[in-house]
Amino acid sequence: MSKKIAVLPGDGIGPEVTEQALKVLKAVSSRFDLSFEYHFADVGAIAIDKHGDPLPEATLQLCLDSDAILFGAIGHPKYDNDPSAPVRPEQGLLRLRKSLGLFANIRPVTLYPTLAHLSPLKPEKVEGVDMVVYRELTGGIYFGEKGRNQHEAFDHCVYTAVEIARIAHLAFEAARKRRKQVTLVDKANVLETSRLWRSVVQEIAVNYPDITLDWMYVDNAAMQLIQNPAHFDVVLTENMFGDILSDEASVLVGSLGMLPSSSVGAHTALFEPIHGSYPQAAGKNIANPIAAILSAAMLLDHLHYSAAATSIREAVRETLEAGFGTSDLEAAQLLGCSEMGDHISELVLKAAVVA
Repeated sequence: MSKKIAVLPGDGIGPEVTEQALKVLKAVSSRFDLSFEYHFADVGAIAIDKHGDPLPEATLQLCLDSDAILFGAIGHPKYDNDPSAPVRPEQGLLRLRKSLGLFANIRPVTLYPTLAHLSPLKPEKVEGVDMVVYRELTGGIYFGEKGRNQHEAFDHCVYTAVEIARIAHLAFEAARKRRKQVTLVDKANVLETSRLWRSVVQEIAVNYPDITLDWMYVDNAAMQLIQNPAHFDVVLTENMFGDILSDEASVLVGSLGMLPSSSVGAHTALFEPIHGSYPQAAGKNIANPIAAILSAAMLLDHLHYSAAATSIREAVRETLEAGFGTSDLEAAQLLGCSEMGDHISELVLKAAVVA
């Protein structure tokens, strides 16, 4: 049965890296006899320019009607540099998350040993780093009531037990397939919302006796990500803390171009590289597409094509171990964005022949 995939390339390098992910998906489809229908739509700055809306209704409806979404990147300097702009590309992504009920953002952070020298930390500090951050995505301070006048402003942070429980269950289930450890990050010594998080997660932990639960205040977690990053397995946290900590964790592996993500929830799941639109590199064939390609692997996992997903990850690992990489990886054998997509696709197909 064919799966319908909504493809939203977006802005900047988004179209280039998404094209490489689609190349690899085509190779996987051939190797594993899978069938995908790709439907393209606009989002972000390009959607504002063409339709006056960062998330046109047709794009949203396509996403609702699809089995999964492959997302590129959004953002453009003409909006970033204009604080008075009434409509911004990022509003499209926030509205998409809310409309699809995407309450959990999942960011794996895995160090490839051949890239350890690129980390800002010493190699011995990052050895063994392999974590995944579960960030709550539709609640908290970003979505609470807001207000401002000339002299004061406020942003309310609100959470319900239901919002906390649904992502906590996902984190504990993920830990069962990993090293069986969940770290809850909060600020329970100060914030009432964090105290609710801690009490709800502790209640849920009883149902997972095989999982070790520990917790850290967010300031300590920020330090431990630098001092002892290999400690973390599954990190569970609220929206703003997750936004900050997952970006901090992302630099451990040496390049933003290496990190995929997924957002899952009530409707269609979305898969995207965590890097931004990087407009300075757009059209130059220098962007690293591996994060987009690994996001496609996460998409395959979500659709229960685990063998196909594994084939992509193995091809990426083999590529890096052979010394191939884009300019951000300071590789011995330099490849452009398109050539990297070709190379990984060929490895996927070559493995099929060998098998």
